[in-house]
Formats: sequence, structure tokens, C-alpha cells
Amino acid sequence: MVTDTGIGRVLLVKTSSLGDLVHLLPALTEAAAEHPDLRFDWLVEEAFAEIPAWHPAVATVIPVSFRRWRREPVAVWRDGRWARFVERLRSHDYELVIDAQGLLKSAFLASRARGRRAGPDFASAREPLAALAYGRRLPVPPELHAITRMRCLLGSALGHVPDFDHWPGYGLDARLASLRAEHGNGDDRVLLLHGTSWTNKHWPEPYWIDLARRLRARGLVPSLPWGSEAERERAERIATAADGGVLPRSDLASLFRAIVLARGLVGVDSGLVHLAAATDTPGVALYGPTDPARTGVVGGRITSLAAELGCAPCLRRVCRTGEPPVIDRDSGSALEPPCMGGLAPARVERLLLERMEMPRVAEVS
Repeated sequence: MVTDTGIGRVLLVKTSSLGDLVHLLPALTEAAAEHPDLRFDWLVEEAFAEIPAWHPAVATVIPVSFRRWRREPVAVWRDGRWARFVERLRSHDYELVIDAQGLLKSAFLASRARGRRAGPDFASAREPLAALAYGRRLPVPPELHAITRMRCLLGSALGHVPDFDHWPGYGLDARLASLRAEHGNGDDRVLLLHGTSWTNKHWPEPYWIDLARRLRARGLVPSLPWGSEAERERAERIATAADGGVLPRSDLASLFRAIVLARGLVGVDSGLVHLAAATDTPGVALYGPTDPARTGVVGGRITSLAAELGCAPCLRRVCRTGEPPVIDRDSGSALEPPCMGGLAPARVERLLLERMEMPRVAEVS
């Protein structure tokens, strides 16, 4: 429970992934406004350390290389990397350590810090046994949207009641203003965020090509980022077929800048789409096997477009539906998965133009 003078220093443990980190930002904005005397530190995977650093309420970012270290645990132990990390983590006494992830790994990392620990209870944690590590176990209804869950968790831990009639924002306004002041109003690029970790969440490649060609016909420049060799190859195929552009492989800050300055964007359910929701860039997020009611984009001018197939959302990484696939009219090939095949490029284009407040003029056939 927070006193009138605050409780001093708080450690947030949310190590990954990109989308999960973005979901915690509004809860942090709200907590900082409710408790201005608090100082927040954030323990995060090194690859995503920039995200917490962009929020003005975060005093110190503590990076951890857990993903990389678990591939060589003996070497990490012997050469002192683990000892140095723990020493840094324990260099401060925290009044409260909040595990906002609810996994065994995050609970383990939280237990290395000095301070009382709080986290989701057995029924709320993604891995229920993680709750054994918390002195305070907090109920958070699992059916709520991820952002709402984070607001409830921090509110329960810190002693305030979230105001769900008020949207706290992601806390990135100053950074957005700085980027736009430095680079102007952006350009005519439309980002096509085609990469995702789930095979089941991909939008069919022929649809990306169709959409890119439609955008080109309207004088817009389809641009494709990538993060792996497979994504690079797909980006090049789409760009070649539609006279688009492939962005160079970039760090998170460069990708964020590209999103902020873009005229618009379309993406599948991924961390970059959730990051885009924290900006004012208009766009469309495509949902098939995942549920926008729980992890849909929130805020800004980006909107969710969900598959309407009866089996969606199935929350499965691999499609197991018996529904027949959509057949591509040009190639005659099946467009998998069927739920994503039901989201036609013409429909996506119309919604994107509405978000971008562009006149349709004439439909592109």
C-alpha cells in the first residue's frame, strides 16, 4: 500500500517481448501520475532496453541477457557475468519489486533483487508456479485486455484504483514531438510490417504484393522492414513485385523513427504493430489466430481488423482448422491460414485510407 509520501524506489520486472513491454507503458504512465514521489527502475532484456528508457518515469534501466545466457549457463557462471548482473541488481534496496510478467524466469529474476515482491496470483500468472515467488499475490482477471491487466496489477500493487474512463497514454509524447520537430511531417512511405514470430499470424504474401501495388497506384511508397533472413527475402520479393522499398536492417530506435514519420502502416500482430500504437501514425493491424479483445492495438490512429472465420481467434501457433483455404485468383494457390486469407487487400486498403484520411478517388482493381 502506498503512503501519502510514496514508497520510494520500485523495480518493474518485464523483460520481453516487445509487445508486452509496450502494454506496460500506460500502466506506468498512470502509476507515475498517481504517485509522483515514486522512482521506477525497470529490469528488461538487453534487446529491448530502449523501450523503458523512452518513458520519462523510468529512472534506471537494468538490462539482462537472460535469453542469450541460457544458451551457455556454465560459461556465464564461470566468467562472472551472472555475478556482476546480480551485484548491480542488488545495489539498491527496493520498497517493492513488481513482476509484471508472471513467468518462472521473471519470478526468478525478481527474486534476485532486494525488496518485497508482488506479482499475479496463481490464477492470473501466465505460469502459475511463478506466484510462489511473491509475498503479495494479486488477482488480475485473465480475460481482460493486456493493457488493462497491467493497469490493474500496478494499481493493486501500489494502492491506487485505475481510472478506466481516462486513457493515460504511453508516455512517449515528448519523444514523438522531438522526432517530428527534427524530421518534419514525414514522407509518403507506408510501412508494411509483415514479420511475426508465429507462422499462423502471417498474412499471405500475394496479399502483401496486391496491397503494395494498390498503394503505389495512389502515389504512396510501400516500404518493408525486416529482422531475419527469411523476412529480408520476403520483403525483397514484395518490393520487387510492387516497385516498393526494402529498409536496411535497423535497431529499435531507427524502426521507431520510421514508424513515427511514415504516412501510414499495415501490419500483422507483432511487437512493431503494438509499438506503432504508441505513436499517432495511422494504420491497420491484422488479426487472425490472436484475439484483439485481449491483445489488440490501443490508442493512436491504428485500428484492429479481425478475421471473421468461425474458428478465429484460436490462439494457436499452428493452424488446425478444418475450414477450406482461400484460393488466390491469380495463382490458384491456397492462401494459408484460412482466417488471414479472409482479410482481402481491397478491404485492408479501404480501412487504411480511412485512417489516413485520404480520399479514395477511385477503387484500384
